Amino acid sequence: RKRDYLKRDAAGKSVETPDQMFQRVANAIAAASGTYGEDVAGDARDFYRMMTRFEFLPNSPTLMHAGRNGVNQLAACFVLPIEDNLESIFGTLHDAALVLRTGGGVGFSFSRLRPRGSLISTTGGVASGPVSYMDLFDHMAQVINEGSSRRVAMMGILRVDHPDIEEFIVAKAEGKRLTNFNVSVGITDSFMEALKKKTTYGLIDPHTGRTERRVLASTIFNLIAEYAWKVADPGLVFLDRMNTACPIRHLGEIEATNPCGEQPLLPYQSCNLGSINLAKFVKKTTENKNIKNRETFIDWERLEKVVRAAVKFLDNVV
Repeated sequence: RKRDYLKRDAAGKSVETPDQMFQRVANAIAAASGTYGEDVAGDARDFYRMMTRFEFLPNSPTLMHAGRNGVNQLAACFVLPIEDNLESIFGTLHDAALVLRTGGGVGFSFSRLRPRGSLISTTGGVASGPVSYMDLFDHMAQVINEGSSRRVAMMGILRVDHPDIEEFIVAKAEGKRLTNFNVSVGITDSFMEALKKKTTYGLIDPHTGRTERRVLASTIFNLIAEYAWKVADPGLVFLDRMNTACPIRHLGEIEATNPCGEQPLLPYQSCNLGSINLAKFVKKTTENKNIKNRETFIDWERLEKVVRAAVKFLDNVV
């Protein structure tokens, strides 16, 4: 939509065309090539050409912000950490609001928060649990939505061995709660082993480390399947598998992903995304429409050039 991507004046009227937007983005991203002594003008031409041909497009924040004064946030997605204390919870709430305001999406793991009903020693009260804090984040996102150029997106993850897992799984059942969240259950290898063996597994209080109760893995898995069928949430994130395969495991443990789940990230990491439209590289042996059974082929030479340019484009975004 025009209002999402094109420059606007103080009255909210678009003051650039789509072609001018692509030129703005191409010039801004190519400028980084000068840092490495490379051909800025040539890169700008390549970037402009592949975007206007719709062979490649970057993520929305890059299209919205590159080459404009003010917000210079070009990344699509972030993961922010949440620890089991109010300072961390509300600090992350603040950071998330800033990211969402600039068109970025945020993923969180709420697994470190103590379960509903747990004693809080400093106040003598009881904890309200991770899902209640997700409601708080959801309300913040709804407020940001009102003034944002792009609908906010968030991912909320809770480990399958958290004592509040049942509440988490059914949280979106009525369609009125956590409407700004995608939610996914963080699956562990031990859970999958219990599911395979048709046995129970332990639900562990992350604050105390104690096993609160044991449940049949199949009961939880069936509940996940039921609500995924009913409301398309929750999804599954295989935490142990992601960490086992992660080449930078020494830097920390992955607990969450970006809002659509395709990019696992460590706390405070971000990702910038781009898409190549493969359909644009399918060619016909002849353009004569009267000839039947025309053969198709992939223009590998052009595809290679676009892939290389797209990687360079995304590196320049960083």
